Amino acid sequence: MILDIKTGIGFQQPHHHALFELKPDVGFLEIHAENHMGGGSRAALLEQARQLYPISIHGVGLSLGSAAAVNAAHLERFAELVARIEPLLVSEHVAWCRQDDVYLNDLLPLPYTEESLDALTTNVVHVQDRIKRRILMENPSTYLEFAHSSIPEGEFLRELAKRSGCGILLDVNNLYVNGWNHGNDPLSVIDTLEPDIVDEIHVAGHHTAHLGDDVILIDNHGANVAEAVWDIYAAAVKRFPKAPTLIEWDSDIPPLARLAGEAALADRYHAAAL
Repeated sequence: MILDIKTGIGFQQPHHHALFELKPDVGFLEIHAENHMGGGSRAALLEQARQLYPISIHGVGLSLGSAAAVNAAHLERFAELVARIEPLLVSEHVAWCRQDDVYLNDLLPLPYTEESLDALTTNVVHVQDRIKRRILMENPSTYLEFAHSSIPEGEFLRELAKRSGCGILLDVNNLYVNGWNHGNDPLSVIDTLEPDIVDEIHVAGHHTAHLGDDVILIDNHGANVAEAVWDIYAAAVKRFPKAPTLIEWDSDIPPLARLAGEAALADRYHAAAL
């Protein structure tokens, strides 16, 4: 785990030039791996950013929750990026997004069963063996639950870490979204996970959607963090005090100063929780 690092932000295209000019006081920058697997100007900008801040690589396309094996070509490009950037952190999702050669534009949920856990563990171990380092796996936001799920989410994540040797990236906004949508207790996942397996925390905003008489929360990374999510974040910090935090903001992206301000707010919540 990592001690005494400020909250990180995403390396977003609208902020590239302002970031190099203003050099905000943030701990690290996160990139989505699939946006940086090529060359050209984007690779040059990332190399420039890497000279200023540590980089975290967050994958969205390995589809590790699929019953199929990881796409070999995609993994090679992912591994090359990891080797070239030497990131602070590498992470992916407890989800799937690929069927054969068709990629779906979403991170789709898994049933929490022994069969899913076996397939996910196999794929995580394969990726870790290829990139020669530990990967962190993020708990997903979900909008339905599988009737045949037999393992509570916290136990599923804990067992994945035990079997594969991976770490956990705990997204506290996802805990809140799932708690609202399904009536679950978001703190139960925090209480189930051992402190030494959570190596990063994500915090984000969400959207409230009204569907007739029902209200559903959508994890859209497009707003300030809600007060209720900050409360869950404080509980997570107390249990996982060494895990660095990232503010996610991927839609309706605000000016860099506002995003850096949200990161500074996370630093204050972190200090207060401790």
